[in-house]
Amino acid sequence: MSTRAPLIVNCFTPRNRAPSSIEIQIYPEGKSEETVHRYRCIMKPLVVNEVNFYPRENAKLHHTDSYELVNAEDSKVAIVRRGQLFKGKVQFTRSYDEKSDLVQLVFTLGDSPAMATMGSMYLKRDAVVDKHAWSAKLTDVQKDTLYFEISTPVDVPVGCWALYVITRIKNSPAKEIYNYDQELYILFNPWNPEDQTYMEDSALLQEYVLNDVGKVWMGPVRTGSGKPWVFGQFDTDVLRAVMFMLHRSNMPLKQRGDPIRLCRTISKMVNANDEDGGILIGNWSGKYEDATAPFNWTGSVDIMQEYLKMNRSVAYGQCWVFACVTTTVCRALGIPSRLVTNVVSAHDTDCSLSIDKYYNEAMNDTSGDDSIWNFHVWNDVWMARPDLPSGYGGWQAIDATPQEKSEGKCQCGPASLEAIKKGELGMNYDVAFVLASVNADVLRWRKDPYSELGYSVVETSKDYVGQMVLTKKPLVFDPLGDEDCEDITDQYKYSEGSTAERVALMNGACHSERAKRCYELASKVKSDVSFKLRDIDAVNIGNDFRIVVDIDNKSEEPRNINAVLTATSVFYNGVRAEQVKTVQGKIFLGPYTHDEIVIDVTAEDYLPKLVEYCNMKISAMALVDETKQCWADDDDFRVMKPTINIKVNDNLVINQPREAFLSFLNPLDRTLTGCEFRVTSPGLAGRTVRVAAQDTLAKKRVVASLPVTPNTLGRIHIVATFTSNELKEITGAATVDVLEN
Repeated sequence: MSTRAPLIVNCFTPRNRAPSSIEIQIYPEGKSEETVHRYRCIMKPLVVNEVNFYPRENAKLHHTDSYELVNAEDSKVAIVRRGQLFKGKVQFTRSYDEKSDLVQLVFTLGDSPAMATMGSMYLKRDAVVDKHAWSAKLTDVQKDTLYFEISTPVDVPVGCWALYVITRIKNSPAKEIYNYDQELYILFNPWNPEDQTYMEDSALLQEYVLNDVGKVWMGPVRTGSGKPWVFGQFDTDVLRAVMFMLHRSNMPLKQRGDPIRLCRTISKMVNANDEDGGILIGNWSGKYEDATAPFNWTGSVDIMQEYLKMNRSVAYGQCWVFACVTTTVCRALGIPSRLVTNVVSAHDTDCSLSIDKYYNEAMNDTSGDDSIWNFHVWNDVWMARPDLPSGYGGWQAIDATPQEKSEGKCQCGPASLEAIKKGELGMNYDVAFVLASVNADVLRWRKDPYSELGYSVVETSKDYVGQMVLTKKPLVFDPLGDEDCEDITDQYKYSEGSTAERVALMNGACHSERAKRCYELASKVKSDVSFKLRDIDAVNIGNDFRIVVDIDNKSEEPRNINAVLTATSVFYNGVRAEQVKTVQGKIFLGPYTHDEIVIDVTAEDYLPKLVEYCNMKISAMALVDETKQCWADDDDFRVMKPTINIKVNDNLVINQPREAFLSFLNPLDRTLTGCEFRVTSPGLAGRTVRVAAQDTLAKKRVVASLPVTPNTLGRIHIVATFTSNELKEITGAATVDVLEN
């Protein structure tokens, strides 16, 4: 009579499951492990109890530990960089059987994932890391918990990814699907040599990716200064706002791993001109009563929060606000980015690589479509350019300010700085526009019925445009001055007037028939009387100033000269506001003699006519009767304002309230009314605070105090602005250390 081995039956109810899902494991006593496995019967696949991506541990390894989403109490949000291993674990409601259970991880981007926006893999101990593929390596098993390492492709699209955990039994169709309901962000990885955004000098990434406070340089030559700005790319709402922006852009998800295409989209979506749900509405009118004036912003966070929460474009921005927000977006995504200010910036509307100014026969300015901005701000982003020949990677210019359309959209770049410098117009994207911005010649045309073009060139300025290209020095911050300013003009063009600079510009002109014709005509201009408009040094608001033109007759014959000098208040984009003062007359100049034209402008003349940023334009024009030689020139300067002093009397201690004091001297001979300070710092509770100040008499000190509570250890930066009915755009900054209790 045969006998059968007794059966040992283990019945258990998985945690958080109904009794109907009891699973039975049958073990024949005394049999080998192989025999046990053959007799094993598991009725249902594994059920996930928890998935954990160790947000803070991974963040430290991935340089994402500054994101507030990661550091929030009990946060399960993970932010990692592509092409780099990150750890995780999955816990089930019963023990894992490696011989029977299959665990599949499926990462997806978007609602309808395709090959490029999905990563599907089984957890395996022998998984091999491949920089171009997803992998999930099982590193440890502890009963009901699996520990693993995920490797993402180095070119995977960036964004907020979803995760599904699918469990099966081998040779069984049954499966369980678990939807991971936490945010998992995958960003660019400029620390990884295989990433297209890789920067070899990784120390610079502390500035171009991780620094959340910086400066933007504003103003004309000689009187420009740095305005502090809080980028705030690590704020809780910023990364979500960036994802919202990308969603509204309708950019194909599979393209979001390409920094070239993504940065082009960013340059389009930071502005709202294409009515596609962009972040900022531009306004250069000087009228901002229905929203926030551009000069009142102190950082990007308030803008991004309003954009996200109100589900609409934010009013208002100008070039430097567009560029600051672009920096925030790029750094939030992990793209190295810096602000760039082009002092005396050309806006070429017809691809002639020249700025054409037109005058009638009497030398009265009749304007034209081209313009010259006192300054213009855009961004450089860092990336390799596999779409271009070798040597054109590195810094690339992108411009989010809506000026000219590119491929039918208000977008600009990325344009390789190397291509701009060499005048290589065939290198995508928008190289010609940026080349003209920094290096166009200014051609002045006088109406001439006998000319083939209807106008004759009367003056050419080869060194007026792009006088300085400025950015912030890496790892330096000067809250009280401009010691942190770096001149990068040589990265955009060769030395002004050098053979290489002329060759680069002419190289660009060769691609345009109009540009070639303009430069041929300009080369024929001759003159025997020289004119020089003297530069004006800084003028403090409330002080008088003088305009002087030096005239030298270099011929052996006398000359009669008709001249006009005009002082005008202007917006920074070159649009004239109000005429302040003008003088015109006739001068007789003997052979080889010198004379001057002078105009004095008082504070009473210009104060009532100043517009935002207090920019002034001096225009001088002259016509020589005998030779019909014409001359015209401009000079821009800014009337300077005081700086806000920020002071905290006691040491700042984390989470302890203190009082900060704000002050500056009222420079005007009138009372300031409607006074308000706006203070922003990523290291203070509340981040942005507004505080009113009392009306302040002429030449007296404006003062205000406000309670502050630091919530970040170490060095923090504080940025402040002031506005009143009589005086606006006063700024200041301070750097302070926050101590432990």
